[in-house]
Amino acid sequence: MKILTFVILYILLSGVQTTFGQNETDIIVGSKFVIKSNILDEERTCLISFPDSYNNSSEVDKKYPVIILLDGYTHFKTASGIVHFMSSNRNRNNLMPESIIIAIENVDRERDFTVTKIKTKRPNNMGGGRIFLNFIKKELVPYIDKKYKTKPFRTLVGHSLGGLLTLNSYMDENSVFNAYISIDPSIWWNEEMMKNKVDSISSISLDKKLYIATANQGEANYERNKQRHDSLYTLITKKSDKPLNIEIEYFEKENHRSVPLVALYEGLKYINQEE
Repeated sequence: MKILTFVILYILLSGVQTTFGQNETDIIVGSKFVIKSNILDEERTCLISFPDSYNNSSEVDKKYPVIILLDGYTHFKTASGIVHFMSSNRNRNNLMPESIIIAIENVDRERDFTVTKIKTKRPNNMGGGRIFLNFIKKELVPYIDKKYKTKPFRTLVGHSLGGLLTLNSYMDENSVFNAYISIDPSIWWNEEMMKNKVDSISSISLDKKLYIATANQGEANYERNKQRHDSLYTLITKKSDKPLNIEIEYFEKENHRSVPLVALYEGLKYINQEE
């Protein structure tokens, strides 16, 4: 709990500006860029955060793993604070390597984070998840690899519907990611489809790291939410005779909206632990 309290304080401080007398300076948390996507036929805005050593003249050749964050605007400052806290040499945590964070801002999250349509009373634009993942793979990743000092280790992080897309990416053997953090994923969206995808999952996917976080949805949804996640975890682990790099964790004191903070910390710790 002391560590988590420090993380929260670190996040709060990372978003403020110093305002003392004539020595006022900005504390830069990150910057923004726009990429024109031919695949999505639209412009997409991304936020980017660099590690402390990125511009050090003594480490000009150093390359960094990349964390791609869905629901980027919502989680960018939180993720930046956590990653800097866990990787900064200043506090000598060394819980993970310094990393570049790329946070994709939303345009239409139901369209981009779902790979199938469900019937609704209102018209919807659902089911574009595969196209969105194709945008990440063929346009966004090549763009950041060309422009920034990246190394070929990428982690995808998603919450809720973003967690659902993260699971779909994990089950795609052609995915460009090496590790996945799926936070309280909305498996209810199409539970049967997810089970079918597990049936056809390849050894390529099973060799990658996956962390699943489950929140407490309250008494009404407790069994359905937790059971869905546990059931999916069991189905995946049964696909291999050897131990897999998969972790599932239940946060009894966190609800769907509060769980991303603690789950991101624990997920990054798991993804980066020594095997």
